[in-house]
Amino acid sequence: MNFGALDPECAAYDSALFVVIPVPYDLTSTYQPGSRQGPGAILAASANMELYDEELGKSTYRQGIYTAPPVEVDARGPEHMTAVIRRAVADVLRDDKIPVLLGGEHSVTLGAVQAVKAAFPGLQTLQLDAHADLRESYQGTPYSHACIARRIQELCPLVQAGIRSMSEEEALFLRSGAVKTFSADFILDDPDWAEKICTHLNGDVYVTIDLDVLDPSCMPATGTPEPGGVSWRHLLMLLRPLAKKCKIRGLDVVELSPLPGQVAPDFLAAKLIYRIMGYISG
Repeated sequence: MNFGALDPECAAYDSALFVVIPVPYDLTSTYQPGSRQGPGAILAASANMELYDEELGKSTYRQGIYTAPPVEVDARGPEHMTAVIRRAVADVLRDDKIPVLLGGEHSVTLGAVQAVKAAFPGLQTLQLDAHADLRESYQGTPYSHACIARRIQELCPLVQAGIRSMSEEEALFLRSGAVKTFSADFILDDPDWAEKICTHLNGDVYVTIDLDVLDPSCMPATGTPEPGGVSWRHLLMLLRPLAKKCKIRGLDVVELSPLPGQVAPDFLAAKLIYRIMGYISG
């Protein structure tokens, strides 16, 4: 199944601007596993989207969207899986295309950022998430989903938004100023929140979206849902001006753990990805 259930002429690799890379991996998930089912659920939901984007007034799929085969899982652990993902994303970047990863848990982001950073040395990363994910190590590995932001900030400047849950260790680390973090409360309370976040991002940007950044009322299908999250419209209010200001070189949407009988979260994830593609393609 390809993203959007596109006809072959719009889903061919050679002419595609975007390459969708399913990564069905959740080996380090710790509360509610199931995000390995996320890519398949997103692809299934995408087949039922209207491909004309009513906000943008265009049919984004005409830019070309190729869906790669799912990345083969390396069960030896997240460090090995990071290398697999890095190679897959690097191949896409060499062909001047934009990688779009479907998680899978949040640890899948590291390999993608490594590859994009190698291609664009001035890279910055925007993390939209409920959790800081800044632990040095978690459950015996520094490559856990709970450590992803800590590893990213070692590679490139990191801006976080939507944060509303962290450990004491992470709170102490944030005091160092190594990461610029905006809480969910800041987004909900400050009328100029989107502009203020965008001021910290320039040039080449990678966007990673953990779906638990959204409030559980609209996104219950995540491994670790947190109350007090942002809305669909908040995400669009940030991502549209970001795409105008910066070059989004790659993105991922992670941590969808599908719920039997509830397809709305799957559809939200699929439409969010398609909308961001529209923003990027101008």
